[in-house]
Amino acid sequence: MATFYDEMAVMALEMIAEFGQPVIIRATAAGEYDPETGTAPVDTVIEQTAQGILLDFTGQEFQNNSLIKQGDKKLKIAAQGLEWVPELLNKVIVQGRTWSIVPPLKEINPAGTPILYELQVRS
Repeated sequence: MATFYDEMAVMALEMIAEFGQPVIIRATAAGEYDPETGTAPVDTVIEQTAQGILLDFTGQEFQNNSLIKQGDKKLKIAAQGLEWVPELLNKVIVQGRTWSIVPPLKEINPAGTPILYELQVRS
């Protein structure tokens, strides 16, 4: 039987899918250097598609948080259905534009059930 928070995670995904847009989350893993050959293999890139909403920060948020720079955006991503959790070194692609994830990365996770990730992104 699904818990209340499982149902909320599904509802968040449905709402973001309806009012948001597809977002690609890209992770890159560097190949390990081989000192014997003096080379490293090509980096490995993995991607997953998520549903997200890209928003502007409010004036109040700029006043309260000195880490927000002009041009930064807030990206809310539904947690339901993700293969892996977004991390600070990942990139996100929204509407053909590539953004870096900068701290803080927030997880809305009541009772241990991830519902939403709120990212600060910068291009």
